[in-house]
Amino acid sequence: MKSRRRVSQKVLDSLVQRLTDSLEKGTLAWPLPSPPVFDDDFPPVHPKDPQAIIEMGVGLLIADKGMFDRHLSIVVDLIVPHRMNLSDDPFEIHERWLLKRLNVLTERLSFAIATEWLAQALDRSCPDPDRWWLALVLTNGLCQASHGQPVHQGYHLVESIALAERPGTWHTQPEASNANLDWNPQSVVPRSTSVIAHEAGADAAKWLMMQLENGPEERRKLLVEWCRLLLERKELLEPLGIPQILIRRAGDSSEEVSSRVVLCLAKLIEGDKDSGLECIRVLNSREDLLTRRSMADVLTRLFRRIEGDAIPLLNQMLEDEDENVLAAASATIGDLRFIDKEMWANKIRELCDHESQLVRRNLVHTIRDYLEEFSSDERQIIPKMWADGDEVVLTRLRELLIRMAEIDADRFATTIKSLEHLNIDGLWAPMKIRNEQLVIQWQQWLEGKGEQPDTPEPVHTHVSDMTEGELPDVEDAFATLGDMNFID
Repeated sequence: MKSRRRVSQKVLDSLVQRLTDSLEKGTLAWPLPSPPVFDDDFPPVHPKDPQAIIEMGVGLLIADKGMFDRHLSIVVDLIVPHRMNLSDDPFEIHERWLLKRLNVLTERLSFAIATEWLAQALDRSCPDPDRWWLALVLTNGLCQASHGQPVHQGYHLVESIALAERPGTWHTQPEASNANLDWNPQSVVPRSTSVIAHEAGADAAKWLMMQLENGPEERRKLLVEWCRLLLERKELLEPLGIPQILIRRAGDSSEEVSSRVVLCLAKLIEGDKDSGLECIRVLNSREDLLTRRSMADVLTRLFRRIEGDAIPLLNQMLEDEDENVLAAASATIGDLRFIDKEMWANKIRELCDHESQLVRRNLVHTIRDYLEEFSSDERQIIPKMWADGDEVVLTRLRELLIRMAEIDADRFATTIKSLEHLNIDGLWAPMKIRNEQLVIQWQQWLEGKGEQPDTPEPVHTHVSDMTEGELPDVEDAFATLGDMNFID
């Protein structure tokens, strides 16, 4: 118990300091938005002094010791290493470990307190406007980093604010059945499970997001992370103005912020295609390297959603000077075949002459699909790639040709004829390991001294099934075991 008291007191002292700092930062934006839920008989009165908010928050924390102890026990159980007996007291076993991590403890406790205050403020049976101001200010003050608790806990808080629902009240939660104690036999089925933004709650959420957007780089990065998560709630896109936020941040002065916007494009296009295309236009006009690389990384996702509108992006990226952009863009060439197969084949032929070795190597990933569509290879892409001489390209081509010889002799004959003016000794060597006689036949055919070989018959390997046939008699089986001295 002494260890618990020591840890509890030191954490409380540190938490009071952190709560004060967070409330001071949160009250820099003034005035605060009105609560979405309140009692009509007791309308909320907006606080006039930011200092009063700070004093009220610290006073509630010190006065409600039970709330602090409860959250402290939960947080400690979450973060301590699980390498102790169930009967051990984590405060006693890990006292020094916990005191070295006061920053982690106070951060988690601060978010837990903000969540509880918001739940009390949005309790429709007894809403508390004072805790609304406190929860909003504390959330604003805590969300200063673009990783960790501000991302995940902060997102849940801003979503609850927008819906004007208590945190933890999920619209997707199934109705209790008659097997549960809280089952309501008078409930209406089916139950509405759609997300509905509250007008005043959405205004408060937009106020909070505006504070992040007008803040330093870390806060703007956090805002984009929130937007990426909120894109899963399509009903909140318009009330919260998510598309407009992403378009503005696509032109952000920081490449770290704009590169995070790139990760939101796929879901943004699904929810609002026009805004998604505008966001792509802004991002594609940027010249910073990080954004260009990020756009190249998501090019495949864009092809699946905007199809032909992604072709200009591909062409522009293939002219980029950065090797990483070229590598990522050329790896998506295969997506063109779902839009226009002739364009796809022509683009492969064009890129066979590309000056970047990475681009030429990436073409081999789509060659098999190309040969299935254009088996005669009128564009002479296979000879062009074989003549390139790059070992990575040649290895992939050898694999394709060896497999082709095994499953389609006619197609292999057409392809090998187009390569006869080149040095193909590197093809025969691995083929001889598999079937030397067949290689001799193909060489004789190329020299005009024999007939074209046929496609080899597939070899079926018989796998014995121990359950087939008749099972031995039980007595015979035991007699056999006795003869082998397994039974004494």
